[in-house]
Amino acid sequence: MTEPSGETAPEAEDLAPEDVEPSAAPEDAPTAPDTAGEAPAEGNTETDTEAGPEPETAEAAEAVEEDAESAEGKADGGADAAGGKDAPELSEAQAELAAQRELRARIEARKAGKDGTVASGAKLSGTAADLLAAVRAVEGGASSGGVLHEPAPEPPRAARPAGPAVRPPAPAAPPAPTAGALAGVREVLARGGAPEALAGQVAAALGEQAAEALTEDPWRLLAVPGVRPEQADGFARALLGGACGPDDPRRAVALTVWLLDRAALRGHTALTLDEARAGLAAFEVPDPGKAVDTAVFEGAVLLFQEESPEDGAYEGDEADGGDDGDPVAGEPEGSPAEGGSAGPVEPPLLGLDRYALAEESLADGLARLVRTVTAAEWDGDELTRAVGGHGLVLHTGGEASRAEPAALAAAARERGLRVLVTVHDAERLGPEDREAGTAVPLAALLSGTAGPGRDEEGSLALDLLVVLDAPQLDVETAAMLVEALPDGCRLVLSGDPDVLGAPGPGAVFADALAARVCPRVASRRPDPGPLGELVSGIGIGELNQVGAPGKEVVIVPVRDAGEAVHRTVQLVADSVPRAFGLTPDQTRVITVGHGGSAGTRALNAALKQRLNPGPGRFGGYDPGDRVAYAPVPGRTVAGTVLGADAEGLRLRTGDGEVVVPKERVESALRHGWALTAHQAAGGRWPAVVAVLPGDAAPGLSRPWVYTAFGRAERHLSVVHGVDQALPRAVAEVLAPARTTRLRPLLIALLATAGEE
Repeated sequence: MTEPSGETAPEAEDLAPEDVEPSAAPEDAPTAPDTAGEAPAEGNTETDTEAGPEPETAEAAEAVEEDAESAEGKADGGADAAGGKDAPELSEAQAELAAQRELRARIEARKAGKDGTVASGAKLSGTAADLLAAVRAVEGGASSGGVLHEPAPEPPRAARPAGPAVRPPAPAAPPAPTAGALAGVREVLARGGAPEALAGQVAAALGEQAAEALTEDPWRLLAVPGVRPEQADGFARALLGGACGPDDPRRAVALTVWLLDRAALRGHTALTLDEARAGLAAFEVPDPGKAVDTAVFEGAVLLFQEESPEDGAYEGDEADGGDDGDPVAGEPEGSPAEGGSAGPVEPPLLGLDRYALAEESLADGLARLVRTVTAAEWDGDELTRAVGGHGLVLHTGGEASRAEPAALAAAARERGLRVLVTVHDAERLGPEDREAGTAVPLAALLSGTAGPGRDEEGSLALDLLVVLDAPQLDVETAAMLVEALPDGCRLVLSGDPDVLGAPGPGAVFADALAARVCPRVASRRPDPGPLGELVSGIGIGELNQVGAPGKEVVIVPVRDAGEAVHRTVQLVADSVPRAFGLTPDQTRVITVGHGGSAGTRALNAALKQRLNPGPGRFGGYDPGDRVAYAPVPGRTVAGTVLGADAEGLRLRTGDGEVVVPKERVESALRHGWALTAHQAAGGRWPAVVAVLPGDAAPGLSRPWVYTAFGRAERHLSVVHGVDQALPRAVAEVLAPARTTRLRPLLIALLATAGEE
């Protein structure tokens, strides 16, 4: 069985390839990327081998292995890649993807309306000419660059007339590739020695003219998830013969784009020029610098140069010599110093247009909310006062602090405002919130299946939106959300900055905090009890022994992975239910990765055998099985199998009953008694069993331990086999920083002299 897309498959490979002979043509279907030497999104470095667990990564990386494994399985079985003659009926997942595409199109239209399009070689003047000259100077090495231009403040939008809010119909699914297009792609793949089973994926990635595009540029095969550069090289040699070489400009462009795609799977929205050149050199590109220049010239990637963010820091911040840099709740921290010379510049960055568009749209949208809100004096606590006077407020704190934005939302409703709270995990919603509709899952809000209606411009009918679990926002989701908010709407982003970051690319919450362009209210409410004390210590790098009179924290030492699996099953099935009166469904197992002898695969197999044995009548699943469902890449939904019918497998989830089409069961589902910490982030359960076998040590970090241990409400069992690696990880191993552009963009838009 293959693994579903979403946070359910191994890491994407690092920029440097394995020791691969580039002349070997791909005889089999492209296989899942080798994970050795991986640099994961949150510091996990273990690989999927029998000796150790497979590391978790940004959830989008899951789709890469899944697509590759599915393609290989189809090739072995001789299945046709067309996926059937009749297009499948629109499913919940397709509706969600279509809604995201519709919102992205709206973002692009708005950007096009603001900025316009300048044809290549057209005569430019003013700011546009300065921008083009600066980009060319950076590309040619004649200048280290600087801020290309400071965007003018966006004028407030005209007030919209009041009208009834409506819920739009579900967007239509994208058209399936035609039979003719698929036939043409299969013919080209066969000539290049690639499996014809890839035809559907190639057509989906390259469009109706995929056959012509692939014939003209064989390296565009890299656009298919799971295809590696050495496989694309073999395909190109088979099609081009002697005309194919390592210095081919088409290869340079495709590899540069591929490197940026792989970086996005690890959470980055951009790469430095040095990182991109090093990655190209690892694939034997003769002149990496020239290859980058070619990719920029062809428009396949974009080159950016921003000034150092410190230039926009407010007076009183740490960058300006403040005492501690802490803000005054509800008040901006001053204004930048006037005058002075420009500060140092950050390294030039390369990025893909989709993430550049998302970051710029998000920054523009946040600036629009800040500038169009009508400030008011609200009586109440620090958070309430801050939100009354500002369009954007950041709220940080642990689990107990979630009560503060909830109280804010209730008070705002009493003021007559239209208010909504969103959460990352639908299972976190209480019965009262579900019945009243005062809180909804973020995915349901964006897909239009929950929340308020929209006006004729597509804006949500809201005056205040509170986003809980904000660290789980990736940049594209955040851009779609902010674009959907009307002028004058207040936005509160609330979350715990110490948890693992978003499964997709970007670091929205961390970047907004670091930009220091809006009030940041830090909760002073501690998490209670021994679990709260333990997790709070981990957050500052200390793994303390805590008193647990009620067995809130239990350490279970183990010698090897086999014993770890055995003790985990014993805890879930017997010990925890007997001691706390909980059912096994109220306990969640969290481990470092998917592979290895104590990864999620092995643990789920053992837990199913004990908790819900069965023949796996429905694609390996039986009624009552706990599952992790990935409706779209980057989002995992917990559920329970109810049964199956002609349409597919029926699940009960926090979003209600859903049907997984039978053709997606193999790729979108896995058993879900055991999860990775990335999958579990945003969730919370009465009991958690954290499994740390000895070979899990390389995958541990402070954010991982903080996230895993912090998912427990009443009880935490730690199946401990890593000895001193656990306290060492908590004290020393931090999550690697993500390379993004949002922070300098926010500073350029909002941290200007005299602006609050």
